Amino acid sequence: MEVLPVRLTPGQDLRQRLKQIAAVSSIEAGFILSGIGSLRQAAVRFANQEAPMVQVGYFEIIAINGTLSQYGVHLHVAIANQHGQILGGHLCDGSIIHTTAEIVIGIVPGVVFRRSPDPQTGFLELEIGETVGESGKLGEN
Repeated sequence: MEVLPVRLTPGQDLRQRLKQIAAVSSIEAGFILSGIGSLRQAAVRFANQEAPMVQVGYFEIIAINGTLSQYGVHLHVAIANQHGQILGGHLCDGSIIHTTAEIVIGIVPGVVFRRSPDPQTGFLELEIGETVGESGKLGEN
């Protein structure tokens, strides 16, 4: 496994920036090992809801989890407000970093995460495959 630590800065969109990092770094199969920081705006979609709940204020990122690759991301987040109340759900675009986000990404060699429409769920769901390396053999990079 490879490890890619990153620090995101104030004003960046957390989800969009992680998508950019996956694309620029050509990550085929990544996952969040660790993530903390703060937001000044949170966009979180709760279970079985169509649209995200957007709140402006100050939030601590308690945890962020999920998969990412240059082909797409699926991230969930837990955040705490100034009263210590915790909200959690699907991380959406529009979650803006307040002071920092310290994220550690694990990268699995020889594996590729892609997303394709699933007729049963109606969402882009994870497909796990093997990469084809320079030798033409599966799982080799």
